Amino acid sequence: MVNTKQTSFKNTDIISASEIGQYYFCSNAWHLQKCGYEPQSALLHVGEEKHKELGRIIDHTEKNTKKSKIFAVVGYLLLLISILFLLFEVII
Repeated sequence: MVNTKQTSFKNTDIISASEIGQYYFCSNAWHLQKCGYEPQSALLHVGEEKHKELGRIIDHTEKNTKKSKIFAVVGYLLLLISILFLLFEVII
């Protein structure tokens, strides 16, 4: 007989992409965490710090990417303006 009782998960029954990786690594640990049990590990703090550090690096990279795009647009505009001035000088 199939057990139709559904386990009561903590927030939602929808899983994220990162949870798929957690489930693949250890389905029992994933299930316990979904049911509200927190993992106990001395290295958990190290992993959290690494994630925070990577988050800061990604934020910094995104800001620099935005800045470089702005500088590129400004550079192209200045190039276009200088070409127009040169063409205007040749015409006159």
